Order: sequence, then structure tokens, then C-alpha cells
Amino acid sequence: MLRDVITAGALLTVFQTARSPERTITAHIDAHVAEGLALLERVVNINSGTQNHAGVRQVGAIFRAAFDRLGFKTSWIDGSEWRRAGHLVAEHPGRGMRILLIGHLDTVFEPDSPFQKFERIDEKTAKGPGIIDMKGGDVIIVQALEALDAAGRLKDMNLTIVMTGDEEDPGRPLSKAREALVAAARGADVAIGFEDGPGDPRYAVTARRGTTGWELRVTGTAAQSSQIFRDDIGPGAIFEAARILNAFREKMSGEEHLTFNPGVILGGTSVDVNAVQARGSAFGKTNVVAEQAVVSGDLRTLSPAQLERAMTTMRQIAAAGMPHTQATITFDEGYPPLAPTDGNARLLALYDQASRDVGAGPVTAVSPDKAGAADVSFVAAEVKMILDGVGLMGHDDHTPGETADLSTLPSQTKRAAITLYRLATQPR
Repeated sequence: MLRDVITAGALLTVFQTARSPERTITAHIDAHVAEGLALLERVVNINSGTQNHAGVRQVGAIFRAAFDRLGFKTSWIDGSEWRRAGHLVAEHPGRGMRILLIGHLDTVFEPDSPFQKFERIDEKTAKGPGIIDMKGGDVIIVQALEALDAAGRLKDMNLTIVMTGDEEDPGRPLSKAREALVAAARGADVAIGFEDGPGDPRYAVTARRGTTGWELRVTGTAAQSSQIFRDDIGPGAIFEAARILNAFREKMSGEEHLTFNPGVILGGTSVDVNAVQARGSAFGKTNVVAEQAVVSGDLRTLSPAQLERAMTTMRQIAAAGMPHTQATITFDEGYPPLAPTDGNARLLALYDQASRDVGAGPVTAVSPDKAGAADVSFVAAEVKMILDGVGLMGHDDHTPGETADLSTLPSQTKRAAITLYRLATQPR
């Protein structure tokens, strides 16, 4: 097992005794920035919106070829079973610590989006769909491994890489869609995700809130509106839905790290909901008591225990209905939370020291309230040391203004490569 405590002194000893390989690694990264930028432009210019399965596979093929050249055994996991393109898996058995690296190939920009191409703004910045979320992180993985290979250090490393094809819009059932990722995590000592995180190189992610969808369905007794609240009619479905939502707010809004958001609400005599597209229609009249109401939203929590408490509270509130109404609340499969742990903090300490040693400055943990859900959370139950948000930095991801700070490509790659090198020297 990995040592329980990695001290600053131990890190300094590693740095001093391994100075020559580390210099070789960082020099290689500096010498190949242009190749990294060219690869980034190439993959950004291929549309890989989650539903564009051919595009996702095309981007996957480019990264697969890079891993093949480095001696990895690569495979494509077909995603038709969960209605997605699939995932790229690359394996490199070796001695020492088992390390899992996580990326994703898809973006939120489908082929009908006007935002399609890499655009250089100036020497240090560029725009493009998925440039930081997260094709830039995928490029960092490749360049870090190439530098380790150039220093003769990759050949003995025990690495697995999983690049999912549906991180932005995961297929269902979710358990099947993330089966390959969870399987790769079993037995791993460390997992590192290369999302852009907060977009600021001074921070990395050691905790993420999970997200779970929920749907509230309420029925009431239809009647002429002049009779609403009568003992044999009651308040109708819309008033009951409002009571439930307000009770959620009153009972849960003060809890740290917990958020719950009703994003769509429909009510009336009848409703028609398209859950996949998060839209629908409702019919009703102002002089008729509403018979139906549907609300859908999300729930974000920092730990499995917090998730269970929140779901229990929401179920209890929904069950305590007003007369002549009935409510049910259901919860979707979701992204599990990545709770903060001592192991995650130790891995951040190692990454922070590597960052300082390559001249990129200190790195601290970002608040989990600023970190959305991501694939790395699915391995939280399998891996004791996890770090995320160490990809290419920038801003405005998921928008047509998604922009990369290209000056962080070499520094982020150096941080990752030196961290991986030092992890490989640690006993299991």
C-alpha cells in the first residue's frame, strides 16, 4: 500500500535524487509545445458532441493511435448498449503503483451548434468547442506520457487510461455506461482526472458534489374553481406541488454543500412531459382546479450520507400531502459524490510540490461548491487517492465563448508528468 503520509521532506529527497530524469521530462515538454497545440487544434476541429457518435469515435481514434505508439494495449468499448458511442481504454501494465488517468472525448456542442472550430485569438489564447472541457486535458495526458517515455520512465509504469465518450450526457443505464471506468478503477492506488476544474491553475479538485435528478408528480381532484379548498375537493395539484417545493426550501436550504433545484414545472388539467428533452406541455383553464402537476430538478450533495438524508427528507415531505392530493417523488441514477478524504489531500500535496518544483506555483483545493459532477466521482468507492481538475485552464466552458489559456498547456503537463513520475517511485 502507499505510505500513509507523504512528507515534504520525502518529496524533496525524491526531487534531489531524481533530478536528472525530471529535467529530461520537463525539457521534453518545453520542446514539444507546438506538437501539443497542433494535436489540440486537430481534435477540437472534429465535432464530438455526445450524440455525434461518429465524431466521438473519430476523436477516440486519434488518441488511441497516440497510446498505441507509446506501447499501450488499447481497446474501444462499444456503447450501443447504453445508446452512446463508447469509451477508449488504454492499459500499460508495469511495476509499482497502479494509476488510473481519466479523460473524456465528447463535448456539449452537437453538429447543429454554430460553435464548431478552433480559433486562435492571440499567442496565449484560443477558443473552440471542448478546448478545455476536456480535449485540452486529453492532450495533457498524451504529452505527459510522451515526456515520461522520452526519459525512459514510462516502460515500468503501471497505468490505465479511460476516456469516456459520454461524460457530458451519459447513457442509460448509468451503471452500464460507467462499467468500464469502475472496472478499471478496481485495485488502483491513484486516480487523476484531467477536467479543467475551476479553470485556475492555483486550484485543483479533491471533492465534487454528486448530482441526482428527481421528479415530483402530484395529482389532485379536478373541480370547478369556485369549489377549491372544499373539504371533498382540496387544494388541487398545483397548490400541493407549491407546498412541497416550499417545504423543501424551508427544511433543507441551510445545509452546507446541499443544493436542490426545481428546473421545470408543469401543471393543469393534463400535462405531457418529455423527460429526455426536459420539456413538455400543459393544458388547463383558470376556472378548473388543477388535476396534475409535474416538477423535475436536480439534487447535489457532497457525500453519500448527505444524499440519503436529503432523499429521505424529500420523500417525507411529499408523503405528507394535503387532503385529496397524492404525490410521489422519484430519483434518477446520478453522478455519485466525491467526498473529501485524507488520501485525496495527500495526493494534492504531492501535486502541489511538483507544481512548485517546476516553477508553476502552489496549488490548493477548490471549494467543492465550485466543482460540478464529473466521471472521477464514479471511482470514489474504489480508489483511496483521487485528484481532478488538472487539465488545460481557461474559462466559459459549455458556452460558445469556451476559451483556453494556452500558456498553461506546458505548465499543466509538467505538473502532471512529474507527479506521475514521483508516484511511480512510491512503494504500494
